[in-house]
Amino acid sequence: MNDWNDTIIEEFRANGGQVGGQFAGAPLLLLLLHTVGAKSGQPRVNPVMYQKVNGGYAVFASKGGAPTDPDWYRNLLAHPQVKAEIGTGTVELVARVAVGDERERIWNAQKAAYPGFADYERKTTRQIPVVVLEATP
Repeated sequence: MNDWNDTIIEEFRANGGQVGGQFAGAPLLLLLLHTVGAKSGQPRVNPVMYQKVNGGYAVFASKGGAPTDPDWYRNLLAHPQVKAEIGTGTVELVARVAVGDERERIWNAQKAAYPGFADYERKTTRQIPVVVLEATP
C-alpha cells in the first residue's frame, strides 16, 4: 500500500493535484492529508478522496471496507490539527468526526457519487467514519 500511496502522491504533486492511471478522466476529488503519527509523532501523508462540505472538506476512513480503521484516522483523532494539499495549494485544517444526521447526509452523498463506497460499507461490520476538515480559527 505504501508504494501505491507514494506513486499517487508523486503524481498528484507533479500534475497540479491531478492523478491519472486508473483514475484518468474520473471526476475524482483527491487531497493529500498530512497527519502526525498517533504513536510515533512522525509526519505522515495519505491520499484520500474528499467531498466539499459547508466550510470544509469531508474525508472517509473506509480503508476499502477493511475491518479496522486506517492509520491516518487514528492519527487525526490523536492530533486533529492537520494540513491538506488540494490542487496546488496547502491549507491548515482541524479535523472532527461527523455524527448523526450530518454523518448520514455526507456519507449518503458520497455513496451516490462513488458507488464503490457502498461496496466498502457492505464489506465491513464497522461504521465507516466520516471526518470533516475545517479551516482553523
